[in-house]
Amino acid sequence: MKFTIQVNEGPYTHQASDTAYNFATAALAAGHEIYRVFFYHDGVNNATRLTTPPQDDRNVINRWSELAAKHSLDLVVCVAAAQRRGIADADEARRNGKNADNIAPGFRISGLGQLIEGGIQADRLVVFGD
Repeated sequence: MKFTIQVNEGPYTHQASDTAYNFATAALAAGHEIYRVFFYHDGVNNATRLTTPPQDDRNVINRWSELAAKHSLDLVVCVAAAQRRGIADADEARRNGKNADNIAPGFRISGLGQLIEGGIQADRLVVFGD
């Protein structure tokens, strides 16, 4: 089965990101395909490389980046939600007159069309968070 996953909550304020990550790893281990992971609303906070959790805590952002690298996952961050929350890649930072970017490895910024396409291409769209 082919899944698109939508994550709507931040990494440390709600269990949705952890649950989505665990779902993705279990689905991949069971031989399923992840077409795309789309981060929306506060879920875009999963994409900032500036998050620095305590050493004895899990690093949610690094886990997503490592999973994407291992399985060639497409991690897409909603551009509008990202701009509202200060998440930017180099192109968005430049376009908006910012002097720095903060997107984590493996993530990319794009629009809602990527979510729609993911829903069309996948057998199931699974949403985590409100």
